[in-house]
Amino acid sequence: MPMSPGYVPFHPNPSKPKYKPPAGAVDAHCHVFGPEATFPYAPERKYTPCDAPKEKLFALRDFLGLDKNVIVQASCHSKDNRAMVDALDASNGRAKGVAFVGEEVTDDELKWMDQAGVRGVRFNFLKRLVDFTPRDVLQRIAARVEKLGWHIVIYFEMPDLPELEDFFTSLPTDVVVDHMGTPDVKKGVDHPENQRFHRLMEKHKNFWVKVTCPERMSVAGPPYDDVVPFGRALIERFPDRVIWGTDWPHPNMKKVAPDDGLLVDYIPQVATTAAAQQAMLVDNPMRLYWG
Repeated sequence: MPMSPGYVPFHPNPSKPKYKPPAGAVDAHCHVFGPEATFPYAPERKYTPCDAPKEKLFALRDFLGLDKNVIVQASCHSKDNRAMVDALDASNGRAKGVAFVGEEVTDDELKWMDQAGVRGVRFNFLKRLVDFTPRDVLQRIAARVEKLGWHIVIYFEMPDLPELEDFFTSLPTDVVVDHMGTPDVKKGVDHPENQRFHRLMEKHKNFWVKVTCPERMSVAGPPYDDVVPFGRALIERFPDRVIWGTDWPHPNMKKVAPDDGLLVDYIPQVATTAAAQQAMLVDNPMRLYWG
């Protein structure tokens, strides 16, 4: 099936990063798509991507100077986690996963994913990508995965935080926020919307955040200088609860695929010391996913 109109595939020839990540660095947010012939895309998907199989992901990991991956289930595969689990099985212990499940998931399926290396489930609150799951259903899913020691990943946009915050803070597990809560960079770091998120992180020590996807937020474009203050503020305030990833193969990008080498070179702009880089790229994701 052809890609959705306007969808761009991942960068065909990313640059070699100038920045050398520390040994053991983890790309803690990436995806696999298909291949469709083996792992069909979900009928209810909101977009059709290009195939982006595990072999491409692992080759990119090595090219960028990274060591491990956390593979997050993408909405184009919905609740069929087989492609993600297949990638975990092929990783020789160098990948963990985040699943997307519904209440109908069986205990045996959860056990199968746990044994493969899944360590969390993703709750998606972007209306443009998925239809909202009722909160009582999400609470029941959360209670089941808590028993496995998993955490919950939440994907939302910053203007929606006021209506979602009480639900988020009621979750019984560690909670990992995708893409810095998707702030509007035009509003600035000190905007009340963004400061509300900082207060949530300050008050609730079970919250983590991914300093990811400057390419989705930037108005200026690469090298994403306008997003730097947002990532830097989170890393400086919550150094033991930040992680980073490429977001490869960059789902549902509409204009241009980012150069993954530039995304690696963005790291020292936000994590400005060797200690901060070691924490964000190695120590924190190892504690969260391999600990």
